[in-house]
Amino acid sequence: MTREIFLAGGCFWGTAHLFSLVPGVISTTAGYAESRVPNPSYELVCTGETLAAETVRVEYDDCRVSLTDLLMLFFRSIDPVAVNRQGGDVGTQYRTGIYYTNPADAPVIETLLATLQRRYTQPIAIEMKPLENFYPAEEYHQDYLRKNPGGYCHVSRELFREARELKGHPVSPDKEELRARLTPLQWEVTQNAATERPFVNEYDAEFRPGIYVDITDGTPLFVSSRKFNSGCGWPAFSRPIDESLLTAHEDTSFGRVRTEVRSASSGAHLGHVFTDGPQQDGGLRYCINSASLRFIPREEMEAQGYAEYIPLIDS
Repeated sequence: MTREIFLAGGCFWGTAHLFSLVPGVISTTAGYAESRVPNPSYELVCTGETLAAETVRVEYDDCRVSLTDLLMLFFRSIDPVAVNRQGGDVGTQYRTGIYYTNPADAPVIETLLATLQRRYTQPIAIEMKPLENFYPAEEYHQDYLRKNPGGYCHVSRELFREARELKGHPVSPDKEELRARLTPLQWEVTQNAATERPFVNEYDAEFRPGIYVDITDGTPLFVSSRKFNSGCGWPAFSRPIDESLLTAHEDTSFGRVRTEVRSASSGAHLGHVFTDGPQQDGGLRYCINSASLRFIPREEMEAQGYAEYIPLIDS
């Protein structure tokens, strides 16, 4: 399916060229977003009077590259805490922003911004909002770095190489039914290893008796009797129903080394495991995304085929 996202990352020459190199990106268009003056010229935008941001419309095939893939690359191309400045360019037109036209993209963007914020003590300066307007820039700005290979660019050449080689998370035909069934956030978390926002997710404060199953295939993973309030903002469990239900993987994303856990049956990303859990129950904390799980209350477990796990709830 063809989708679009609008990215303001400083000078639009470099941002447009960067995303044009990504396999799965169909087209990039340099332009002006969030302008208070209709169809502004480049010269007028540079005065700051329009409050427009130099922005790139990225049209992409989400069966070949995901929104998460694109935003992770975007974050690496900018200084996320710089205000109205990127590289050597200063002014409101060089502010950073993510503007969307599909409301379903909002929770995914919020999730990734929250994950990025945890890397910084300063507030990140990336504007996020529904797109109000976008005006394509003058023709000489389009594909500028292809026409002028030696032209100014604030994006590193190394990142261009990585963009060309970005493998993304292509959607295989057998996953189309799953993607149609999941919400965009559930898809990005389980299939692209996104992390939902803390404290405002579905099961952080859920402590009723019941069972938690893999949202993608219904495999039982955790029970309420092993759930505890860790204060981390996500559902926390001291152990799964059985260790064989999970697989562990080294995760070096966002400059940290962590242990990722996935569902052994479906391969879905669940979250991470840490060694600061309750000592009396093994000392582990399985920090799991609500979006990876479906909670079934005890009184509904028998009707939904999970009666054999009721003794684990009651123990």
